[in-house]
Amino acid sequence: MPVMPPPEPEPDPEVESPFRVAVEAQVRSATGFVRAALDRGDVELWLQPVVQARRRGRIAFHEGLIRLRDETGRIIPARDFVGRVEDSDLGRRIDCAALSLGLAELAAVPDLRLSVNMSARSIGYPAWRDVLERGLAARPTVAERLILEIGEASAMLLPEIVSAFMRPLQARGVTFALDGFGAGTVALRHLRDFTFDAAKIDGQFVRGLSANADNQALIRALVAVAREFGMFTVAMAVETEAEADALAEAGVDLLQGYLFGLPAARRRPATAPGARAAG
Repeated sequence: MPVMPPPEPEPDPEVESPFRVAVEAQVRSATGFVRAALDRGDVELWLQPVVQARRRGRIAFHEGLIRLRDETGRIIPARDFVGRVEDSDLGRRIDCAALSLGLAELAAVPDLRLSVNMSARSIGYPAWRDVLERGLAARPTVAERLILEIGEASAMLLPEIVSAFMRPLQARGVTFALDGFGAGTVALRHLRDFTFDAAKIDGQFVRGLSANADNQALIRALVAVAREFGMFTVAMAVETEAEADALAEAGVDLLQGYLFGLPAARRRPATAPGARAAG
């Protein structure tokens, strides 16, 4: 009769695993970096163009992408810190800084149309709402040139609050875009209630599109759904002419990606308005 090996001992809840310790150390490091950069005002908004799919020399608007600088002056992109702080007060401070910088750009450049990312969690954050109201009051045309992007997953956290938030601002001219369309779990009934103006198709469906029949079918389906709900479409992460051609053929309205321009600093203020005030 074979001898059975002894059962594995139950993990001691009082002893943390090396992996958990390493993850928590990374989170603490990212949190400290973000807080220090915000306190110093080392925040910038880099702009990336979004072009018309069938007239690619014409820019429809720019997306403002948040960047932080560390103490050495090195630029840190959002992907390296946002995921670790977006659920915390630091995430709200980042949204305040991004919106404040974006509104300052709109006030300074009368022909600029600009999108700024936000979390649904910021809707009830008093400092963020104050930045928004002061910015919209600065110039009469700012509202109609501002696009607020809310991620699909974020919008689904608070669908009723998001819907109620959008409608009065849309009446004032603000445009709303659903970011990462197709990648999350948004229900069709919520699309009806949300009244987003634009749907930004997630980049995972775009990469290698010209050689991927399944993704081509998905893109056509997403475009059809967006049109049914009155949304124009933007494809993200476009890197090749073949991808751009396939997207235009599928009926996508606007294109964004490295093919049309890298994110770049437009101008750098001495401090980021709203970064300190939001703390």
